[in-house]
Parts: sequence; structure tokens; C-alpha cells
Amino acid sequence: MPKMRTRKSAAKRTRVTGTGKIMLRHAGKSHLLTHKSAKRKRSLGQDSVASKGTAKAVRRMVPYGR
Repeated sequence: MPKMRTRKSAAKRTRVTGTGKIMLRHAGKSHLLTHKSAKRKRSLGQDSVASKGTAKAVRRMVPYGR
């Protein structure tokens, strides 16, 4: 049985915590920032825990991520 391939784009965009949760960056922090409030921009800068469905998809794409 050959090794499974990691999808590098997903591996670069996500990380796995010690407890096994998938962390990702928020969307919407790259441009058109002038009309967004400072509070909103600060919160977009924080990492977030992936939802159940997204986490399942990421685990399939990154099979060796712990």
C-alpha cells in the first residue's frame, strides 16, 4: 500500500493543536479593511477552531497531521 499524499495547501493553512483540534485563520483580513471596525479586524486576526464538517475535510487532506 503506497503512502497517502498530503495536500500541501491545506497543510500550510491549518494546524493541529495538542488535543487534536484543527485551527484555521479567519477570512476577510487581506483587503477592503477601511470600512471594517477595529474590533472586527482584531477578531479576524485570531485563529479559530474549525467546524465539525471543515475539520473532517481537513483531516482527509492532511492525513499525517497528528
